[in-house]
Amino acid sequence: MFHLSAFLRRALPAAATFFALVACADAFAAAVKTDYIEAELIARNTALNVGEKPLIGIRLKHAPHWHTYWQNPGDSGMPTTIQWKLPAGFKAGPILWPVPELLPVPPLMNYGYEGEVLLPMELVAIPNEWPAGQPAKLAARVDWLVCKDVCIPGGADLELTLPVVGTPTTADPKNAALFERALAALPGGPITNATAKTHDGVIELRFPGRKPTGHVYVYSGIEGLVEHAAPQKVSQDGNDLLVSFPVTQQLSAAEPRIAGVVTGLDAQALSFAAPMSGKLVAGPGLPPTVAAAAAAGSASVGTSSKADELSFGVALLLALCGGMILNLMPCVFPILSLKVLGFAQGDANNRRAMRIGGIAFAAGVVLSFVALAAALLALRAAGDAVGWGFQLQSPAVVSLLALLFFALGLNLSGVFEFGSFLPGGLAGAQAKNPVVDSALSGVLAAVVASPCTAPFMGAALGFAVTQSAVMALTIFAALGFGMALPYLLLAWFPTWLKRLPRPGPWLLRFKQVLAFPMYATVVWLAWVLVLQVGDGVIPWFGAGLVLVGLGAWILGQARGVTGRVFAVLVLVAGIFSAWPRDDATQAATPVSSQSGPWGAFSKAALAQASAAGKPVFIDFTAAWCVTCQVNKKVVLETTAVHEAFAAKNVVLMRADWTRRDPEITSALAEFGRNGVPVYALYAPGKPVVLLPEILRTQIVLDALKAL
Repeated sequence: MFHLSAFLRRALPAAATFFALVACADAFAAAVKTDYIEAELIARNTALNVGEKPLIGIRLKHAPHWHTYWQNPGDSGMPTTIQWKLPAGFKAGPILWPVPELLPVPPLMNYGYEGEVLLPMELVAIPNEWPAGQPAKLAARVDWLVCKDVCIPGGADLELTLPVVGTPTTADPKNAALFERALAALPGGPITNATAKTHDGVIELRFPGRKPTGHVYVYSGIEGLVEHAAPQKVSQDGNDLLVSFPVTQQLSAAEPRIAGVVTGLDAQALSFAAPMSGKLVAGPGLPPTVAAAAAAGSASVGTSSKADELSFGVALLLALCGGMILNLMPCVFPILSLKVLGFAQGDANNRRAMRIGGIAFAAGVVLSFVALAAALLALRAAGDAVGWGFQLQSPAVVSLLALLFFALGLNLSGVFEFGSFLPGGLAGAQAKNPVVDSALSGVLAAVVASPCTAPFMGAALGFAVTQSAVMALTIFAALGFGMALPYLLLAWFPTWLKRLPRPGPWLLRFKQVLAFPMYATVVWLAWVLVLQVGDGVIPWFGAGLVLVGLGAWILGQARGVTGRVFAVLVLVAGIFSAWPRDDATQAATPVSSQSGPWGAFSKAALAQASAAGKPVFIDFTAAWCVTCQVNKKVVLETTAVHEAFAAKNVVLMRADWTRRDPEITSALAEFGRNGVPVYALYAPGKPVVLLPEILRTQIVLDALKAL
């Protein structure tokens, strides 16, 4: 028998559902396209059911070779975030993160996604009182950081309108496969019996009753806890699997646990959370070889450098050429004048003496470069963010070098002779055998020249610091040999020197004239010192110069041991006075970062400018880099270049490396560079361009024309 009331009770909800589906057949879910990301809010099913927890998701389609980040981006980056604007009573759950890809950025390691990825989540609450058939508008603000050669913050406001029904819903054929792939990429588990302990900056993670079934790798889901790029050590302890890795040197995580995802224990990745016992302390940092072991990937600051693709032989050749060109750098001029004086005073007819002196000078240069390189590698292995020229980032070294050059100037001016330090017999022996003098002048040449970066040097040094210690030191030795080679050739073929005038009164005047480059160097180093520790150092450093001058004068007048000892005491007092004090007022900001249109460099400022679609020019510089200062005055600060920058609306940034700055060191490393100067030009949607170390106005103008 037909019952109208029963029919209506069943037919009316179905009809309401049918008409709601018809009304929302074209549910509003417009995709938003940016330059590198297509974003869309989608649902697994065609409607929402009050009695279910439907799946929705953010679909991100990346441009080729661009990527966004996982919940823990790794050593750099930023995870994708969602801010919901839902109708009253609706509530969305957290992102269900698929297992990420490894995104190596030597010497860093990041985690994220390329291609097309869906970030699913559940709609965990739909109010029961929502009228059946009435559409619900879901809205979200999604923000991301998308990276390739550069990183660009981005975001979109997304919307999706779906009907709400009271009956089971069906899968949307357009989205079903994408959701299935996303769900299959989610980690399984969780593993509930994992434990962890820490000792000496290392985390040892234990998975009881587990054995590897594939490649074991732990993705830590907690930022600021582990050294992501460090190798993970996997071992078996009976029936338990152990995974060990170092705590990051930039430790910021405070909670006594580790959680994340582990692969290689099952057919799919498994989630885990483990309490940690033991004292959590920062780890030792990455070994220098890690960068070489990692494959090249996308960088948080882009680069067109190919230093990591060099072969050892090419790096040696570049270092040799760079060392020879280093002799033409302004920072070497004071030492160059001393060598010219040495050749003028030498006896071109005494080939043996000339050759021995040349070998001694070359040995001093090469051994000094190797020693500086060894110190650099040791500091980097210990976790210090240092680069080539690091010694002049130390105020104490700058102060001592300034005093040394002041003493050299006084010596050339005739105030005293270095032989006055020694007893008469030894002083005479020193004058007859200048081997020690030649070796020491080579040491001084290397110390003064090392802050500069000549053409070809940058790529060679960037390659060197990613290699084994033996290979790295060999490259640095080639750099030193290249610098010493011209002097070695002149010493080996002294007949080339016969064109110089014969020694006479002119030589004394020439020697005195050469004192003035030394005094100019003192002024330059004093300026660097003030930038590093503030103007509070001026009276102490000035007093030190006065005492050194007094000690040198006493030394020149002294005839006996007592006078020499007193002179040495005065010199020591001068060194003590000029030594930078811990209570010296720190300079708040390097002068170079505040001049004219130049702003201070930071990765955040770079990302902000890039996101606005503006080209960016970065001057990696330092006050102690004379080549940097010459380029600045001769090219970068000229009217023509300033007008060209303004015409192209270029954002100007100055990365001042006068004092140690880990962020600048990291940015240089991403270019495959290890010293300054470096000049980087960013243009939206284009690879980063690195300009030569020696600038000319036309080089900059041509680079700007290509924007």
